[in-house]
Amino acid sequence: MHQGYSPPEAKWKKRRPTPTPEVHARLSHIYTSQQDAERQQQEERPEAAAEDVISHVLGDFGIWQLRSVLIIFLCKLPAAWFMALIIFTAPELYPNEEYWCDTSAYGGVENTTVSDDHCYVLVAHGEANYAMRQCLQFNYAHAFRSLIMEFDLVCLSDIFVAWSQYWHLFGMFIGGVIATRLMRVLSPRRVYIVGIWGLLGCGTATGLVNDFSLHCSFRCLSGVCCCFMMTAGQAIFCDITAGKCQQGVLLLYDASWSVGVLLLPAIAAFAQSWRQVYVGITSLPVVIVLLLPWLPESPRWLLQRAEPTTAVEQVQQLLQQAARTNERCSRLPDDLCLQLELLGERLRSQPPAARWLELWHGHPHAKLHMLATHMALATFLVSHLGLLLSVRSFGRDYVTPNTMFAGLAEILGCLLAVYLCRSHNAHKWQWAGGFCIVGGCVGCLCWLLDDVKMPELYEKMLWMCLTLLPKAGVSCALAMLTACMGESLPAEKRAPFVFSVLTWARVWLLSASFLTLLKQLNVALSLSVFCVLVILGGLCTCCLRTPRAWEKSARKEQQLQQKEADCYNTHL
Repeated sequence: MHQGYSPPEAKWKKRRPTPTPEVHARLSHIYTSQQDAERQQQEERPEAAAEDVISHVLGDFGIWQLRSVLIIFLCKLPAAWFMALIIFTAPELYPNEEYWCDTSAYGGVENTTVSDDHCYVLVAHGEANYAMRQCLQFNYAHAFRSLIMEFDLVCLSDIFVAWSQYWHLFGMFIGGVIATRLMRVLSPRRVYIVGIWGLLGCGTATGLVNDFSLHCSFRCLSGVCCCFMMTAGQAIFCDITAGKCQQGVLLLYDASWSVGVLLLPAIAAFAQSWRQVYVGITSLPVVIVLLLPWLPESPRWLLQRAEPTTAVEQVQQLLQQAARTNERCSRLPDDLCLQLELLGERLRSQPPAARWLELWHGHPHAKLHMLATHMALATFLVSHLGLLLSVRSFGRDYVTPNTMFAGLAEILGCLLAVYLCRSHNAHKWQWAGGFCIVGGCVGCLCWLLDDVKMPELYEKMLWMCLTLLPKAGVSCALAMLTACMGESLPAEKRAPFVFSVLTWARVWLLSASFLTLLKQLNVALSLSVFCVLVILGGLCTCCLRTPRAWEKSARKEQQLQQKEADCYNTHL
């Protein structure tokens, strides 16, 4: 028999000792670490697979994206001005000091008796016969030529102000729907250009017309144009940014709106009439027009919906320019055209978006998520605008500082949303909802100030403080909803979901201007109604959830579809 071969080293090499418990622990740690590393690699593979050539070249963010985002953010300034300018174009007038009824048409002062508000005239016919007439013509003694003076609306000023604001909100509602449908045939950049040129024309006409009905009509068209710009602009920067940078840009998109609110008093301070206010706020769109050559197209929209050959050429030029600006030319592949053609084929072969009824199914909390998001955004939009318009209720002499403080509170709310998404992402909805609940409860304390005797300055300061806390909470939750409301949904459901939520919310937003009329009964009643809406929105926000890490990694494969869905987010 052949004996087995035994190497020379076997004679002196000792047997490996049995591992001790400490060694077992080290081996277990190594094995577990390897498992974690493999699991992490598996989670990262979908992300790498989902990264297309556009994301590879552009990166998450860079100088080129920053320039484009700043140009897009500028559209929020005139949008905020056209929304809130009614605060300064229609200030409250004091009867018998700044206006009085012109009784010359009724026979002069000797034959008439005027009511305290100068809206009604008691006309004498003989010695014992009297007739009550509504005053139709007024004399004014106010330096600022307001919208109320222009159209003799002093007796029904609050109603006509709400009516004028309603038409702007209706234009926003129609503009969001039209812009979303229009971007199926026109690129987001073209829709943006249509909006800016339309705003120049309609905004100028709104400040020149001499008829109140025409004024409301052009306000409606101005709202449509503002929504064109905001919707198309968001579609562009959602397509050229990625990752947490995209989320940060979305969160700060509302902050640019707040900057517009903050700057509006400075524009109105130099105006002598409401027409000059319109001229001032229409000047910024002229600057935006000059910056249009640097406004990029949406590259994925071109590859999916434009003519393939032309789209590949345009996107190739766009990527080359962006790579030079961002100093990422090394990221440009040699077969760029081929990869763009393949990407275009993938985008054109995407499955259709989910139907509306399908949004109610898919995961155990789908129905709760749908109801909570719809109700939260609706209540927040109504209270967001209502609290801003409420500054008119705290006295004309304090409108300028109150508006600036409201804009500052909105900015702080947006920054708080950024902080919560960065540092407390797992429970960000509960933090935002809790902040809104606390702010709304504090605002409801306004009833304690009702009929309290104190110096006027201190009283107005307390009223404004009770308004600013819910205002900041609403801005925080609103920015978070805008940026993250669809994060728990698959890509094919995101676009119809966002469209449904925003359309529903804008329908309810139409009531915001009329809810401010409650101040005629009691200022505390008007403010507390909006604060109750803030509390309801906070409760609904607490019902939302942030998807777990494994759910996020499972959806990274749908990143391209997700970007396409974000392109049709009809933002406020």
